[in-house]
Amino acid sequence: MAELARNDAPIKSVPKEEVVSPWLEAWRNFKKNKIAVVGATIIFVFIILALAAPIIAPEGINDQKLGERLQPPSAEHWLGTDDFGRDILSRILYGARISLWVGFLAVIGSAVMGCLLGIIAGYYGKWVDGVISRVFDIMLAFPSILLAIAVVAVLGPSLRNALIAIAIINIPNFGRLIRSKVLSVKQEEYVLAAKAVGMKDARILFHHILPNSMSPIIVQGTLAIGTAIIECAALGFLGLGAEPPNPEWGKMLADSKQYIIQAPWTMIFPGIALMLTVLGFNLMGDGLRDALDPKMKQ
Repeated sequence: MAELARNDAPIKSVPKEEVVSPWLEAWRNFKKNKIAVVGATIIFVFIILALAAPIIAPEGINDQKLGERLQPPSAEHWLGTDDFGRDILSRILYGARISLWVGFLAVIGSAVMGCLLGIIAGYYGKWVDGVISRVFDIMLAFPSILLAIAVVAVLGPSLRNALIAIAIINIPNFGRLIRSKVLSVKQEEYVLAAKAVGMKDARILFHHILPNSMSPIIVQGTLAIGTAIIECAALGFLGLGAEPPNPEWGKMLADSKQYIIQAPWTMIFPGIALMLTVLGFNLMGDGLRDALDPKMKQ
């Protein structure tokens, strides 16, 4: 009887494990990284300030008041004025638009071209891989800022040409990254199965290989935006980027370098804005790397 009772006892169901998508799991891991959240918050704040610049800027970016030139921070001008009496806070807010715009567009352009060349090189291999890889090696043999200066010197100094130059010099970074990822992904069983059923190469590349290679591209893209902003500021500082009177941060630093002793705030505040923006993208990029890289998971 006791044995029968044991056999008739209700069987407890084992709770099913929650099925979590990789992207949702990555988001949860990212939120746990406090430093990465700080970086994302910094970026979010600068994006909001850039979008709301026409509303919150106290003055126009080109409103000159020569009687108030090189005024220190005050209640009227929170960050002081420059050598033309223009409000530095207003110019920094509008400068955020230029820096973020250049950073995002340059990285999108370099990522598209780099991924396209890298995925072709990694998938087809042989002489195609050899030609594309040698082009990447030649481009990487030059210091990035030197190559950017050369491109702008050929195209002519302007913000648009600076954007093009920054996009060009970052193509090899994305190309080599996606190439190495494709070399491993194309040996997976689902890719071999797609080839076996006669699926076209274009569909295999863009529907199977590329989506499964996006994690390192996202991380590299986030870090590259900060690098692109630095490169844009460097070109602007050298007079090869934004033309006056555009309030680009690098150009603002170049215009105020002669007043570093007399009016240090003219350089300090644009430099702080540049530093915080790049820091935000670097912290966020590190957080995304930790969240998306399976090797970093405990």
